[in-house]
Amino acid sequence: MKDKKNSVEVCYSPALYPYYRNDDAIVVISDILRATTAICAAFENGVKNLIPVSGLDEAMALKKKGYLVAAERDGLVLDFADFGNSPFNFHPEQVKDQTIVYSTTNGTQAIMMAAEARHVAVGAFINLTALAQWLITRRCDVLVLCAGWRNRYNLEDSVFAGALAEALIRSGRFFTDCDAAVAAIELWEIARYDLTGYMEKAAHRHRLKKLGLDDIMQYCHTPDSTTVIPVLKGNLLVEHKDY
Repeated sequence: MKDKKNSVEVCYSPALYPYYRNDDAIVVISDILRATTAICAAFENGVKNLIPVSGLDEAMALKKKGYLVAAERDGLVLDFADFGNSPFNFHPEQVKDQTIVYSTTNGTQAIMMAAEARHVAVGAFINLTALAQWLITRRCDVLVLCAGWRNRYNLEDSVFAGALAEALIRSGRFFTDCDAAVAAIELWEIARYDLTGYMEKAAHRHRLKKLGLDDIMQYCHTPDSTTVIPVLKGNLLVEHKDY
């Protein structure tokens, strides 16, 4: 008897998550510009763990307890935070072996929304292949949850969702009957040969450019610069070692 294939679906917005929710699935959070890329970069640079929080009151309370805090809203570092959510903020000399509180406009809310799933993993282009290989070994359904922009669709998270879905289906272990996944894969096929160039179309790329924060574009859209796989364990993001 052949092994049963698992499904892969794509949810383009947290607002749609109740319609896709599957607590037996692994939910992969995609917030390419910049939260999930920055989370991967933080672990690559030695952070011990991250505490994702959706609300600023909680972040400020933890700051008063002595934690380092990375927090932004609409791309801007908040005045009480130690740094924002650029992947370039997480220098090894600052973050190695540290526990850091993390709160962003879209990404951390999506992480907390999915917390009841079997596993929650953090996805980005920079850990694409390692993440796909790990998911293939899990033998679970996969749902890619795009953090989007304030519950709206965005381009960069959707293209990543297509890249991951395509890799999973190509393995022979997954199938999809999800139109959103099919559309994301087709978008990836268009964008893949000049990913950074294609993202010139993305609205958030231009929000960041206006703020002088678009220095991360090449880094965020370069696949496979790391093999780290951040996963949610209780209320902490930790690096999963078994991939």
